[in-house]
Amino acid sequence: MQGAAGGGLAARSRYPRGAYRGAPARLTVLSGPSGVGKSTVVARLRRDCPWVWQSVSVTTRPPRPGEIDGREYFFLTEEQFDAMASRGELLEFAQFAGHRYGTPRAPVLQRLERGGPALLEIDVEGARQVRRAVPGALLVFLAPPSWEELVRRLTVRDTESKAVIGQRLDAARAELAAGREFDVTLVNTSVEHVCAQLVALMLADAGEAEPGDRCASQRSTADLEGTWWQGLRP
Repeated sequence: MQGAAGGGLAARSRYPRGAYRGAPARLTVLSGPSGVGKSTVVARLRRDCPWVWQSVSVTTRPPRPGEIDGREYFFLTEEQFDAMASRGELLEFAQFAGHRYGTPRAPVLQRLERGGPALLEIDVEGARQVRRAVPGALLVFLAPPSWEELVRRLTVRDTESKAVIGQRLDAARAELAAGREFDVTLVNTSVEHVCAQLVALMLADAGEAEPGDRCASQRSTADLEGTWWQGLRP
């Protein structure tokens, strides 16, 4: 489902190098509060790192301007979503701001069997479900530079009502507190920097990037610096 903050961060990572060696493939989960910029990060990765396989979630919410069915989400009716859930076809699913979101199970498991990096962009509750279903997954939390900045990002949206924005802010408070459950926290002060850090984490101990990919130059030890929890208290 759709999916970090600077200043004062210790230059260290909670990610244990080699911890997932031996698994069929590394599954990376990107999560964080609504409005933090998960979709923007994923869109940049889709453009610059097309070799990184990204799961496309299903949702019952209507498309926003510019969204395309099958690219940002698969847009379903409530009945279609219920049918997928009842057949066990969702790896995780949750309700948020009056709409439901879920990750189709089969494409993710097929990707893991083939090997290679895979990325899910989902909400916090979905990330918890994935951790139970895929214990070797790496959970990455995307945090805002500050609570004030997150409020600004949410309130400048023209696509949602004040009531929905209020629901998202309430949820964001709880989601920020849940960040401590994740393996790594990235602070979203720069989309480019976050993408570089995320690619470095995904490729750590996984061999070289695919030939000619535009992300290869981003991969370095320095990209892993600053990946630490910064407590945010709204």
